[in-house]
Amino acid sequence: MTSVLLAEDDDYLSNGLQKALKKKGYTVTAVDSGTDAQAILHVQNFDIVLLDLGLPGLDGTEILAEFRRRGSTTPVILITARDALDDKIAGLDLGANDYLVKPFHVLELEARMRAALRKTNWENLTVIELGKVKLNTNNGVLTLGGEEIDLTPREAVVLQALLSNAGRVVSKRKIMDQVPDWADESSGNAVEIIVHRLRKKLEIADVTINTVRGFGYIIERTN
Repeated sequence: MTSVLLAEDDDYLSNGLQKALKKKGYTVTAVDSGTDAQAILHVQNFDIVLLDLGLPGLDGTEILAEFRRRGSTTPVILITARDALDDKIAGLDLGANDYLVKPFHVLELEARMRAALRKTNWENLTVIELGKVKLNTNNGVLTLGGEEIDLTPREAVVLQALLSNAGRVVSKRKIMDQVPDWADESSGNAVEIIVHRLRKKLEIADVTINTVRGFGYIIERTN
């Protein structure tokens, strides 16, 4: 699952964001001071950081500046009530990936998180290609040689996991972790069913999904 550090001292906002993000399948660690945020960033890695600027103990800009000086490329989204243009420019120049002014809708935050994570994982591509296969990572649309092929949401998730790791083995557990309601062990059979369906839909393509027994699946070009 995608790990998130949430550094926010407003209890109401923090609790609301934690609940919403966990419901979407994120693993959330929350701190309410700048001192705690900096300390945990020294000992633990996260996939993305949501950082309030006005934290007690240590300002968010100081945390961000030190984080980047250490060479971390982890995406950071600043969430703050500071809406002045100078504050936005300063935050982005310090190395923030995005800047979101309070109050905001959690759906917008989630969209900005997806965009930041996409840039990190897939070099900002909204379309992943392998041979004749093209998958739009925004809407889950599969295109084969210019023809759109219908995918279910779960098929899109599995194919995305495989394509973003083309040529490398992807475990069932990693695939299952992409979808919150696949968290239980029995969902391994569901992954097998989805892979079987995808193989059928990719029969006309120049790629194949192979099973690596005991490890998972790998998608590769056939020629």
